[in-house]
Amino acid sequence: MALQEQLNKFKKQQEKCQSTLSSITARPGTRTPAKHVPPPPAGARAPLPAVKFSDDTERLKYISSIRKAPVGAQMKRVIDLLFETRRAFTPEQINEACYVDMLSNKAVFDSLANNPKVYYDGQRFSYKSKHDVKDKNQLLKLIRSYTEGIAVIDLKDAYPTVMEDLQALKAAGQVWLLSNFDSQEDIAYPNDPKVPIKVDDDLKQLFRSIELPRDMIDIEKDLQKNGMKPSTNTTQRRLAAQIHGISQKPKLKKKKHEISKRTKLTNVHLPELFENLRSS
Repeated sequence: MALQEQLNKFKKQQEKCQSTLSSITARPGTRTPAKHVPPPPAGARAPLPAVKFSDDTERLKYISSIRKAPVGAQMKRVIDLLFETRRAFTPEQINEACYVDMLSNKAVFDSLANNPKVYYDGQRFSYKSKHDVKDKNQLLKLIRSYTEGIAVIDLKDAYPTVMEDLQALKAAGQVWLLSNFDSQEDIAYPNDPKVPIKVDDDLKQLFRSIELPRDMIDIEKDLQKNGMKPSTNTTQRRLAAQIHGISQKPKLKKKKHEISKRTKLTNVHLPELFENLRSS
């Protein structure tokens, strides 16, 4: 009973102090003295900003939405992480990096372990490209092993800078990049004269059926239309010829000498040369 009376008395004292402080702050012109905060000692770390309860709640909601997503969506999230970083991750590290808890979701774990784009060594997961090349030299060696061409789409995921290296090889004249008429996809071919390249008969026939213009000026115009610089300048050459009075008439072919009876025969061991002579 005595304890209860002491508690009631203490509570009333607190209420009285609170009302006194409230009246002091409510007076006009009254300022609350600023509390002096000593500067932090040299070399001490700055205090981390306090995490608001609302921010932490949003983060937990975001993590929960990822873990409740379908298996395919969680797999894509992990594969994107492996592709972008090209590092090997344990399941715990994957959980920290992209919030996919593989240890608590057997379906995600088993699907990734058996995915053709993922390599699992029993401890860590890493990205597995279609062709195991790491730099430009290995890329060139791979393309040269495919004498009939290799699809560029199969090379895009080899390593992060593979497309830049492919364009550098093209600029250096070491590979060709041609489009496939059927699929409209680029095909990389080795530009090596030692490598035999098989050409389809249809392509040969198409090449031979193309009729070139008879005038050299028209040929040069067609080359320029297709972004190529002609090695000749027929217009300028003809203009210079007109200025200097050089005739542009075609040269007459020399008449072929035929063998007659008066010709001295020396090659008697080649009788086929003298058939015209015998008939006359």
